[in-house]
Amino acid sequence: MKKVWLFIVVFILSHSAFAQIASLSGPNGLLKLDVFLEEGQPSYTIHYDGKLMLEKSPLGIITNEGDFSQNLSFIEHSADRVEKKYSQDKIKKSNILYIANKLDLAFEDSQQRGIKLVFQVSNNDVAFRYELPQWGERRAVVVEKELSGFKFPQYTTTFLSPMMRAMEGFARTSPSYESGYTNDEPIGRPTHGKQGYVFPGLFRVGGDGWVLVSETGVSSQYCASHLSEGSKDGLYSVQYPNITHNNGFGSSGAQVSLPGATPWRTITVGSNLKPIVETTIPYDLVEPLYEASQEYQYGRGTWSWIVWQDQSMNWDDQIKYIDLASALGYEYILIDALWDANIGYQKMEELINYAHSKNVDVFLWYNSNGGFNDAPQGPRNRMNTSIARKEEMKWLQKMDVKGLKVDFFGGDKQETMNLYEDILSDANDYGLMIIFHGCTLPRGWERMYPNFVGSEAVLASEMLIFSQDVRNNEAFYATLHPFVRNSVANMEFGGVFMNKFLNRGNSSGQERLTTDVFQIATGILFQNPVQMFALTPNNLTDAPEILIDFMKEIPTTWDETLYIDGYPGKYSVIARRHGEQWYIAGVNAQKDALKLNLSLPVLSGQKVSVYNDNNKKEAVLTEAKVGRDGKLVVTMQPNGGFVIKQ
Repeated sequence: MKKVWLFIVVFILSHSAFAQIASLSGPNGLLKLDVFLEEGQPSYTIHYDGKLMLEKSPLGIITNEGDFSQNLSFIEHSADRVEKKYSQDKIKKSNILYIANKLDLAFEDSQQRGIKLVFQVSNNDVAFRYELPQWGERRAVVVEKELSGFKFPQYTTTFLSPMMRAMEGFARTSPSYESGYTNDEPIGRPTHGKQGYVFPGLFRVGGDGWVLVSETGVSSQYCASHLSEGSKDGLYSVQYPNITHNNGFGSSGAQVSLPGATPWRTITVGSNLKPIVETTIPYDLVEPLYEASQEYQYGRGTWSWIVWQDQSMNWDDQIKYIDLASALGYEYILIDALWDANIGYQKMEELINYAHSKNVDVFLWYNSNGGFNDAPQGPRNRMNTSIARKEEMKWLQKMDVKGLKVDFFGGDKQETMNLYEDILSDANDYGLMIIFHGCTLPRGWERMYPNFVGSEAVLASEMLIFSQDVRNNEAFYATLHPFVRNSVANMEFGGVFMNKFLNRGNSSGQERLTTDVFQIATGILFQNPVQMFALTPNNLTDAPEILIDFMKEIPTTWDETLYIDGYPGKYSVIARRHGEQWYIAGVNAQKDALKLNLSLPVLSGQKVSVYNDNNKKEAVLTEAKVGRDGKLVVTMQPNGGFVIKQ
């Protein structure tokens, strides 16, 4: 980093009850941070394009060594410019340039122990964290609580997912970030989120703009956190894990070696949703923690469990799904829970060899279980200890298995973050990619851990099987994910159903209420570099041929992602580029057909293929030409969608 001139105002009013100590703007000047110290208590505000996005919001942490949220004295500041270029092959964008202005603010408590607040402000993102030095001979500390908050104007509305209560649900496996969302609801409404809300949280600040709040850089060195319930005056605070996580065992704060730092708190701001969809801030602030042991290959996969369920975990049905993957040209099959009991390790070796003979590689499911829930599915107790894990991974490497899906984690405590990291690190040593399910939100992990592929951490495809309410609201949730959950991390959703009924018989029962084109659109809208799609063997003959052909060619990695149009809970239109080819996908959650005049300058004057629903909600494929002005009119049916393919 090199020193540059920045717009920073620093002044101290030592005898005043209120003092602004610093101001920092992003490179283009629209995003502005102000920091205050009032009677020893730090706080901040955020404006965008002159409009207030966050009112005065508290800062500070409390440790077992002292309280660094009050009685602080401002000591000094320093300013820098951050410019960072990097490449990632498994997120929403492949080549990233991050430019931000940085401000370090040093404080001391009454015992002259120091703490530093570090801010980075780019054009649309504010990030901050606390850095703790060594205090004399003190080289260890426990951070017990964080006072960081986000205070929104009273006219703000929310799109928030409640934190699940621990040790509830199936086999006491919650919390697992699989709740619904508030829908444009006023701040502080008491009917939701008694346990708080998971990251990320999306807020609409009236007609002034949008704010997305999250965190990144969480490793084994800290716990994960979430948002508090929210007060009536619009304040949401950072909360550490509830003590009931992990069956009540373990910490609720973070044990830190000094010098040390907290994870980054991130605040993405814009006058519209474009910066929310396109942000790369979760990755801009972190670095890889180890080198990849090999070049990992991403792609598409089949899995029987999502539609055919537990009964499909047998030799014959897995052969059918390997053959399906081969017929589709897919790279992978995921063999899900119970393979150890129903097929067995010896026969699994034969099954894996059969898959390889069909040019299909294998992911295997594992239960993460140690002692934090009652989930019975196996293999159990193979991932939770170093000795068992390495023994298992040695066998997996021998069989040339390419990846694992590890399920049922116990919460957000530091002990669980340590388990995530141990699994990832050991897996990399054995050349294995990792998908997590029944888990927390990834927080920069796509960049931090080279073999990390993605996480569920969403109300995903399995709940479409189990819940009529989720089926009723499938389109509603689909319009939220690009703006909230999938905006900050890879999302392993496991969707794209072609069955009309979400079961093996496909003749009655769990009826799908969205169109076939809606389904393929989610294959573009939902981003994860390895996607296990919910297609079934019968779809090769009973699904529209144009859609099966589309699914044979669908990419899972992207070089660019652009916001086109949409409103959370109503409709969503996103553009993604794979190599030189653009895909634009949209879905509609509203009760009426929606006519859109899309602006697609990346396709100006070009002929494109359009997959859409007719007024009978049947899939049709047509050709269209985008105007020289980049305009194209598309109509989406209710619970329907479209895909434009270059």
